[in-house]
Amino acid sequence: MATVVCQQLAPRIGDLRFNRELSTRAIAEAVAAGADLVVLPELVTSGFAFESKREAEAVAIELDDPLLDDWTAAAAGRAVVVGGFCERGEGGELYNTAALIAEAGGRHVHRKLQLWHEEKRIFTPGSEPPRVVEARVGRIGVLICYEAEFPELTRTLALDGAELLAVPTNWPLVDRPPGERPPEVLIAQATARVNRVAIACCDRSGEERGQEWTAGTCIVDADGWVVAERDGSGMARADLDLAASRDKRVAGTADAFADRRPELYGRLTRPNPRTGA
Repeated sequence: MATVVCQQLAPRIGDLRFNRELSTRAIAEAVAAGADLVVLPELVTSGFAFESKREAEAVAIELDDPLLDDWTAAAAGRAVVVGGFCERGEGGELYNTAALIAEAGGRHVHRKLQLWHEEKRIFTPGSEPPRVVEARVGRIGVLICYEAEFPELTRTLALDGAELLAVPTNWPLVDRPPGERPPEVLIAQATARVNRVAIACCDRSGEERGQEWTAGTCIVDADGWVVAERDGSGMARADLDLAASRDKRVAGTADAFADRRPELYGRLTRPNPRTGA
């Protein structure tokens, strides 16, 4: 069993010191609660609602920033940490990035490929597909927020052997019928079920420059059921059997992967005739 903890937080836009202390303390609290994997929100080091690229540049950090050393230290060699930050690339580009920090201190980064709305004014999209990282806790794939709505990405990670998808998010609050879960949570449930892979989505809370956030943090098992949501403190904690993500059988001889017909799916990789993309 793997203990997965999502720490739903409310970072402050542009306040590096506050966000550094907030995120580092959250990791330490999760580790104290027995976490094998800790997931933090998207752009937890900087906030999200930038008014300009210049403002984002002022709080961007590089891959060797001491903040990531703080995350490693807070993990105490006992947990994998996945969290989002505003990255300054070698050429000065800005990326919406998530770091995966393994127990031994190894770092892997994923730069967001699918940018949401106003993000396109600020960030350069990543150019490398997400990959599965082998860690002590299991095989982990990382996506960032909006990317989880692209089945091409989630299926690819599942085919590559991911046992859990860690998804730092900032979900803007949208209207929904009374009693319904947020649409992003429904997508996570469907994604988990069709791929037979667990998913941990760590959202943020609060309000930022008039944008209210969904605060929809959830952990979903490989059957597609929500097994944990944030509690009053913002922590969601679940014990997951990640071995279940290796079994793709649905029922009887029905198998989510063995029953695929990839020779018929070529259309998925052809450009959109409407946009050329």
